Amino acid sequence: MTRASLREYAAVQRERYQHATRAEKHQLLDELVTVTGMHRKAAIRLLRRAPRPPTRPSRAGRPRSYGPDVAAAAEVLWQASGRIGAHRLHPFVAELLERLIRCGELTVTPAVEKLVRQASRPTLARLLASARAQFPPRGYPTTRPGTWLKHEIPIRTFPEWDDARPGFCEVDLVAHGGSRTQGFYLCPLCAVDIATTWVELEVVWGKGQTRVGSAVHSVRARRPVPLVGLDSDNGSEFINHRLYTWCPREGITFTRSRAYKKNDGAHVEQKNGAVVRQLVGYDRFASRAAYRQLARVYQLARLHVNFFQPVEKLVTKTRNGARVRRVYDRAQTPYQRLCAADVLSPATRHELETRYQQLNPLQLRRDLEAALERLWTLAAPDPCRLQESTESQRPPRQSPLLGPHRRWLW
Repeated sequence: MTRASLREYAAVQRERYQHATRAEKHQLLDELVTVTGMHRKAAIRLLRRAPRPPTRPSRAGRPRSYGPDVAAAAEVLWQASGRIGAHRLHPFVAELLERLIRCGELTVTPAVEKLVRQASRPTLARLLASARAQFPPRGYPTTRPGTWLKHEIPIRTFPEWDDARPGFCEVDLVAHGGSRTQGFYLCPLCAVDIATTWVELEVVWGKGQTRVGSAVHSVRARRPVPLVGLDSDNGSEFINHRLYTWCPREGITFTRSRAYKKNDGAHVEQKNGAVVRQLVGYDRFASRAAYRQLARVYQLARLHVNFFQPVEKLVTKTRNGARVRRVYDRAQTPYQRLCAADVLSPATRHELETRYQQLNPLQLRRDLEAALERLWTLAAPDPCRLQESTESQRPPRQSPLLGPHRRWLW
């Protein structure tokens, strides 16, 4: 008998016990002991005492301070920042909250605003846990090594970026080819500034050397600081005579990573996954309409990532046996790092500040989501899935060893 059943049974017998005679009480106790298996003295105490009032189980620990209204406000901040992690969002909460309130995107009471501002990083992660569960995360290497000029271009590995100043960039192409790399598809160029984490995205029509070189020109012209260094992988779209002769002529240091060592380009590889793949996914795009729409998506993504997505940078890395301890600095947006580096001209700084004050992060995110919805309708059929569907619809082939009478071969 369960405790709940025992309480219900005892409540019925208690009322009978209080109005019974001495002989009837003796019979009730015999019945209770037989049914429940209790000791007779325990049964007497159970029937004599008054029933306990029903109470709600109290939650252990301190009373909850951050309720659903605080979680809802934190979710708006999380959506405006591009659904980044709490460790990156936390240092940017105060500034982003003030911007959304000024733009009229968020209305909160003073008490809720105070709680959102004072929430710690673990508390912010806990408040965003339910929202993150509603948005699960959404390639193939296409680089062929260039054989010539590889020995002429110096190698730069991951630890050799300690003295990088603003202007040194890592570049890479991202394949929008679906599950197959054969045929034609669009390849955006991703360029990441090592010192400030400033990101530039440029759509490339294919992987030709001329078009990739033109994309590098466009990225250079659009950057807020001059391009002083370029680091790429060993693909022939970068390791070619055109780019090799152009970089020294323009005063740009040209380096490359080691073959089959993707961690040498860790900065740009991280942005390939966190920005390009996180937004666009792995669909195949190969049309003019997709090219124009993808350019629109990357134009909006460039503004949102550089102005409203804080990034942590590795400061020190120490190894003690098998344990590696990494220390990161305070998360800042690429725009904040660029201003702190004090390398902008007054005109460029004023232009960026004006642009930053005009942007509404939540509206920018809504425009980006709408552009992505339009882009996904322009995805080309995946060659791998198309081939699988064609083979499934094809009638089964008959073995040439089987005649019209389907002779079985043993």
